[in-house]
Amino acid sequence: MICAAFLDRDGTVIADKDYLGDPAGVVLLPRAAEGLRLLQSAGYKLLVVTNQSGVARGYYSLDDMHACNERMSALLEAEDVRLDGVYACPHGPDADCACRKPQPGLTLQAAAEHGVSLPHSVTIGDKMRDVQAGQAAGCGMNILLSDARDPAWRPAAPDLEAAARLVLASADR
Repeated sequence: MICAAFLDRDGTVIADKDYLGDPAGVVLLPRAAEGLRLLQSAGYKLLVVTNQSGVARGYYSLDDMHACNERMSALLEAEDVRLDGVYACPHGPDADCACRKPQPGLTLQAAAEHGVSLPHSVTIGDKMRDVQAGQAAGCGMNILLSDARDPAWRPAAPDLEAAARLVLASADR
């Protein structure tokens, strides 16, 4: 059985800088690498699933988006973390697409391409649309980072390291 952690990018793995199109602006969030390393060590595939409407809005190009994703991957690799995939929706909020969260399209695509068991997987994100996409895809656990908009959501965690510890504690039950 293959398990995965489906991770939002901005505000979850890297700092959210509103329409980031310059790889020089990519900064890992505190404790992100530690959390991802814990999940990776436990056998979880690490799959980033991100909305990038800045492409549709004309703020940056697909090449810029890919450069930012490559920079994030390089920073994580320097911390002994290897992402298994990055999936991005370049469409705007008014697009009728299945890949823009809260729709589950990218999560389902990533799961299919990596042979992932969704009921044994987790989604971690900083916005409700992240966990809603995980729920819609059938992920067994959906964690909202606690600085997010809905503090009543459970389970919640302050950062990726705490979220990873929740996942691993749940798996030990």
